Amino acid sequence: MPSLSGKLAINTYFGAILAGDIVACEKMKQVGRIILRQMEHGSASGRFHYDERYASKHIMWQERFCRLPSGKLGAPLRFELFQRAIEATIFGFVDDEGIRQYQEVFWMEGRKNGKTATASAIELDMLVNDGEGAPEVYNVATARDQATKGFDDALRMVKTSPQLAKHVRKRVADLYCDLNMGSIKALSANTNHLDGLDISCAIIDELAAMKNRDLYDLTIQGTSARRQPLVLQITTNGFVRGGIFDAQYEYACKWLEGKAEGEKAERFIAFIYELDDREEWTDEDAWIKANPGLGTIKSVEALRANVSKAKDDPSFLPTLLVKDFNLVENQSTAWLSWSEIHNPATFDLATLGIKYWVLGLDASDTTDLTAACLMGMKPNDPCIYALHMVWTPDRALLQAEAEGRRGGKDGVPYDQWIARGLMRTDPHPIISKTVVLEWLEELRKEHNIYAIACGYDPWHMRDTPTVEAYEGYFGKANFIKVVQGPKTLSMPMKEIRVLYRENRIIDNANPVAEWCRSNVMVRTDANGNIAPDKKNEDPRNRIDAWAAEIDAFVALQDQMDNYRALIGG
Repeated sequence: MPSLSGKLAINTYFGAILAGDIVACEKMKQVGRIILRQMEHGSASGRFHYDERYASKHIMWQERFCRLPSGKLGAPLRFELFQRAIEATIFGFVDDEGIRQYQEVFWMEGRKNGKTATASAIELDMLVNDGEGAPEVYNVATARDQATKGFDDALRMVKTSPQLAKHVRKRVADLYCDLNMGSIKALSANTNHLDGLDISCAIIDELAAMKNRDLYDLTIQGTSARRQPLVLQITTNGFVRGGIFDAQYEYACKWLEGKAEGEKAERFIAFIYELDDREEWTDEDAWIKANPGLGTIKSVEALRANVSKAKDDPSFLPTLLVKDFNLVENQSTAWLSWSEIHNPATFDLATLGIKYWVLGLDASDTTDLTAACLMGMKPNDPCIYALHMVWTPDRALLQAEAEGRRGGKDGVPYDQWIARGLMRTDPHPIISKTVVLEWLEELRKEHNIYAIACGYDPWHMRDTPTVEAYEGYFGKANFIKVVQGPKTLSMPMKEIRVLYRENRIIDNANPVAEWCRSNVMVRTDANGNIAPDKKNEDPRNRIDAWAAEIDAFVALQDQMDNYRALIGG
């Protein structure tokens, strides 16, 4: 629809969403209200307003000079209404000098909705048409092959466009524009000299695949010298939890709710296409919520076939939910789904009123974590409350830092978890097993709570002095071995999964515990008994906090009659 102006596209598209004429998720309704309010009144600060000249400059250039880089290779690029409205929003809001308002864009949509063509057109537009001297445009991804894929898409778009091919040429490591000495390059975590970048535009393709935020942070820092940089994060949801994607998604939600403040909030915008409810995946009328190009760009028949496959093959369902519907889900090979892993309910230990608890202990020797979990219950309350603590050796963190591993130890934010008090470090190369007893004493003194029994994995608890110390603390009968095999764990794992599903394990949404749960796989024997294993057999996929949790659950079940008598329930 080349004749539709950016302003008309914005009013038509977002107006139809709010009127209910276009089916959309709640988050797109929220962003629609924000954009239409700003169209009428300008930005809250009064600095920015909509100017059709700037929106048209970019949209018309992309449709005139860009061609499809895949599928109907070389066919003219023609934006759908949702794409035109979004691009008009990104490029049309400016200050009195014509400087763009939006410098950071979080754009999440289901796969096969035109993401590749849109990103390629925008990066070429930023290379040639943005009025920037010597622009530096980057395709950013953790892995080199993913970053190169975006670069190759732009190259194909150049090769199929005679006008672009006159001025943009492929060199050894970049696409070079002789009109303004600008370039497009691939940028990944293993690229040399990541510091000192002078980025005018960055396309972060599949942000959800990033396992740590370091590359994202360097990208944002690299734009600081540019007058109107653009960082476009165009992505589906993913299987990596606790990384930069989750942080950006959480910030986007705060922004949509009006809870984000300051300069960053005014220069940030989010477009989030997702199902509102997990059960909507079987409702064909709801599919467009996560797939705005459904029926025009994305094939309804192909999506229908994928949904049918997921109904017949449960192992395919998580991939469908994550990649086609942008729901949070765990890996298809894992034991638990995200809805089972995560319970948003919280409690305040100071007012909870539970005095007696049961401990689960998963000790370690060197590189593994030592983990402890306390479980407690209240009379006439169906929930189980869980307190976790995890220890890691100082040396392991220092070694990861010394080796320059940008993701740190295990590719998860240990430093943030330590700062939040969810983890602790131990100065010894082998974690002292008495740290758990010391933690219990802290809790006793600070909160007047007591651990009356302990379930433990005997594998790392073989030395006599340690066993004697724990038996002295709990009493020999209350220090309970929990062998990590199907005979001991199969039934408790099946029982605790029911509690996960019903949100009856409340742990203050502890991210360390959630990460460990997400890494649990199961082995099943011929009789249907299950036992835990690490996801993909990768030692970095640690399950220690969950292992302590299941040990606590087994011990609690073992002691249930005595425990209920003790708490009066």
